[in-house]
Amino acid sequence: MSDVVFNHFSHDALVAGVHAIAEAAADWSPSLLVGVGRGGLAPAVYLSHRMTLPMVSIDHSTRIAQFGEELVAVLAQRTRNGDRLLFVEDINDSGRTIGELRALLADQDGRADNIRFAVLLDNTRSEQRTDYAYLTIDRSVTKDWFVFPWEAVAPKAALDQDAAEVPERIA
Repeated sequence: MSDVVFNHFSHDALVAGVHAIAEAAADWSPSLLVGVGRGGLAPAVYLSHRMTLPMVSIDHSTRIAQFGEELVAVLAQRTRNGDRLLFVEDINDSGRTIGELRALLADQDGRADNIRFAVLLDNTRSEQRTDYAYLTIDRSVTKDWFVFPWEAVAPKAALDQDAAEVPERIA
């Protein structure tokens, strides 16, 4: 993976992205932020402070029911009770995570009109669309692997492994 171009997403870009998402989502007035683990947790915390909203975290990818499937049922119920949930991720790349969450919420009768997604980076080639994004990329053009501030402390081998998970994104 020596030919991978690592593009470091700066802390200043993170803060600018949080401000942009907060301003864009303000008219919708979310009542709860949901940080999607792992990558969406740090931006969700920043957004929680910026918007003065409570935040919970979910991590469907661990396959630990209490942090994924069971929490999805609770969140779906909240949408039926009128809460507006803004799910926060770092990047919408393939759309797999967002698509899985949408499907799980729908399976639990979550109200789609009370669910929105926000990301720092949105890939126009993704299978899923987001409601709010700070920056947009086109994976057919931009092949860089983005390293967010919270990932910058990871060993290079771990970054290489993450980038290699879906090689066609960066090839």
